[in-house]
Amino acid sequence: MTVGRLYLVPTPIGNLGDMTYRAVEVLNTVSKILAEDTRTTRVLLNHYQIGTRLESFHQHNEHGKLASVIQELLGGALIAQVSDAGTPGISDPGFLLARACVDAGIPFEVLPGATAFVPALVKSGFALHQFRFEGFLPQKKGRQTRILALAANPDTTSFYESPHKILKTLEQLKAACAESRRISVSREISKKFEETVNGTITEVLTHFQKHAPKGEFVVVLEGCNAKVGEMSVEEEEG
Repeated sequence: MTVGRLYLVPTPIGNLGDMTYRAVEVLNTVSKILAEDTRTTRVLLNHYQIGTRLESFHQHNEHGKLASVIQELLGGALIAQVSDAGTPGISDPGFLLARACVDAGIPFEVLPGATAFVPALVKSGFALHQFRFEGFLPQKKGRQTRILALAANPDTTSFYESPHKILKTLEQLKAACAESRRISVSREISKKFEETVNGTITEVLTHFQKHAPKGEFVVVLEGCNAKVGEMSVEEEEG
């Protein structure tokens, strides 16, 4: 029996026009689509007149459904996985199923497409020959240590942040970094009210103190080339 194939398909992070031709073709071809939120994905499928069957597959049920999905793939099924927005597996469900396919020898493809941190990195204007992606920072335990580590990192760093925490995060970065440290904060990428604010941490913090933060944020912190004036993790914990 021929083994099936899994497709990890990126979906638009804002503008529905960012869907690729190949992504639409794949979603029309597979037997079913695993979706993080079927209601959100249904809007996208209706826009492109895709009638493929939807099934929920998210962080709260993926462990329970994983074995049955793998059995379907081993039986020859063609299945696609999508997240609500962006590329599955990048701070979204997708990693677990991809790893299971690797372990089971099931072929899978990752289509190129939307990922919020990439345009934010480019819009920062910072050096990108080396950079790191942090996903989401810890909510509580280990957060301050992580902030201090970012302050001492020589490479450009990007991470996601919510509108409810962006001011606190900028204040923490301001306390940990030198006054001249530059930052770029993008929000609502690919949407109607897309905005990128570049400047020193103080300048960007002042902007969002005056303009209520709305939408989803990507923070890009310039690498620390000169650590003079910036605290170290050892100093904070000592």
